[in-house]
Amino acid sequence: MLGEYRISGRRAAEISASVEQGVGGGHLKPGQVLPPMRELAAELGVNPNTVASAYRNLRERGVIETAGRRGSRIRARPVSTARDSIRADVPAGVRNLSLGNPDTALLPSLRDALGYAAERADGRPRLYGQEAVDPDLARLARADLDAAGVPEGPVAVASGSLDAIERVLAVHLKPGDAVAVEDPGWGAMLDLVPALGLRAVPVVVDDEGPLPDEVERALAGGVRAVVVTARAQNPTGAAVSAGRAQKLREVFARHPSVLLVEDDHGHGIVELPVHPVVGERGRGEPWVFVRSVSKGYGPDLRVAVLTGDTETVDRVRGRQRLGPGWVSVLLQQAVVRLWETGAVDTAAVARSYGGRRDALIAALARRGVAAHGRSGMNVWVPVADETGVVARMLHAGWAVAPGARFRMGAGPGVRVTVSTLTREEAEVVAEVVAEAVGPGVGRRYE
Repeated sequence: MLGEYRISGRRAAEISASVEQGVGGGHLKPGQVLPPMRELAAELGVNPNTVASAYRNLRERGVIETAGRRGSRIRARPVSTARDSIRADVPAGVRNLSLGNPDTALLPSLRDALGYAAERADGRPRLYGQEAVDPDLARLARADLDAAGVPEGPVAVASGSLDAIERVLAVHLKPGDAVAVEDPGWGAMLDLVPALGLRAVPVVVDDEGPLPDEVERALAGGVRAVVVTARAQNPTGAAVSAGRAQKLREVFARHPSVLLVEDDHGHGIVELPVHPVVGERGRGEPWVFVRSVSKGYGPDLRVAVLTGDTETVDRVRGRQRLGPGWVSVLLQQAVVRLWETGAVDTAAVARSYGGRRDALIAALARRGVAAHGRSGMNVWVPVADETGVVARMLHAGWAVAPGARFRMGAGPGVRVTVSTLTREEAEVVAEVVAEAVGPGVGRRYE
């Protein structure tokens, strides 16, 4: 059943660790069936309850899944294997359009901002027990959120969007709870949910965001939380329109106890306005709205602001105090300086990314290839054979990301990051994609 690999251990923690080591080392493959609990217990000389506890821990950690009488098996995408590992090695001389990074030429210099923060800290360094959120950051963030129509709520700070979302899910949900996630969607999110012991329920998206009927289906099925990307959805570039936001609000109004998490990581790089789905959440309804500075100001700043209902934000702050304590106020004050001085012309940056994205989509369309990218810095190209397309493009000198990193039930595709692509290069890439893909492929995500 397991080939040459032998599960070992006398305690539940040891047995589950042995299985995880087998998965991480590639000895236990996705879909591989594990021994029945009584059989493994007899082999290890332990009580069956010990093996049952080990299997339960593995299920909660997202390593295995149980299918009734068909037994327990390694998940198709165990959390021990991150989706980022699904990539082709990029040899020297190949142009890498697979990583999803911003154009460094459009990021601001941090010299003045960090110097400003350091100068403020001289003589009055941050100490234990002080406020975790810089008041100037909270003031500026709250004013910006108010202008965008995000409901009133306290402000907290996390180390990026994913950190914020993880903390929110962790304080609201328990292992085994279901979370609705976009499909195709952010690979890190698809890894995070099972890593927290939660169950991911895919929701189909189109260019305007999650489909309301899909969200309704997931909510009727008992999901406890839904994560929605406001703009620059990764990998499709979807952006929630005003009409879609209203329809989604109507859906959520019928399920007031469900946690709604909205991620606006594209803030500062997108021309389209934000239409917050959280816009009509009332008192007692759990919600969070997250904004990160990573794409517009630099991933290494590790600052994201979040607001939400008071109870949720208080839980996040309380749990944060027991871990890192706070996000460096030096970094928070650097962001304040960047915002106050207008160090980034966000409109110009958004136009630049939009122009590059539109140039590639138009070039592909002229060659009969359908592609998606309403906002942000990525273009999603549905294909019939993503492994073959990735390999052929790599051979032609261009690296793109395989769609397997971003999907659960959605059809295959490839993601092209356009952040550093010139308009002239867009024509070259489109020609290579067309040759690798063939015309008329992938008119729908699903």
